[in-house]
Amino acid sequence: MRLGRLRAGEVLALLGALCVIVALTLPWYEDLEGKLDAWSTFGPAVVLLMLAALAALALVLATVTERSPALPVAAAVWSTLFGLIGLIAAVVRVLERPHNAISLCAGAWLALAGAVLVLAGSWQSIRDERTDRYPPAEPEPRELPKGNAEQA
Repeated sequence: MRLGRLRAGEVLALLGALCVIVALTLPWYEDLEGKLDAWSTFGPAVVLLMLAALAALALVLATVTERSPALPVAAAVWSTLFGLIGLIAAVVRVLERPHNAISLCAGAWLALAGAVLVLAGSWQSIRDERTDRYPPAEPEPRELPKGNAEQA
């Protein structure tokens, strides 16, 4: 596990995932009876936001733990897709006012900012093609079998 492999894109995606996770604990809407959080207005958009945050966390985990860039690149592609879907879901949640809500609270705005960061960070992770953080493989040379050494 090497934290030095994290690039700007992965850090942005991680910050976005943390914003979405924190937003799930904050109030999102206010109605005449009080404040509503994401769990009291739970729906498909909240699930899609959670999937975007999980994809961003998977991207960071794959980047930190993998020895080759193959899995982090695949995770960046999936994280970008889920980030885009999460951004659309966050925009819908900002525009939609469930349960006759009269105003938006900090949770909805933080979730929107987190979704933007997940998408931007995942996209930047795909665009950043530096592989210098992954050392080239240096396998140990193998000896020729004895029968082949006489023929050579």
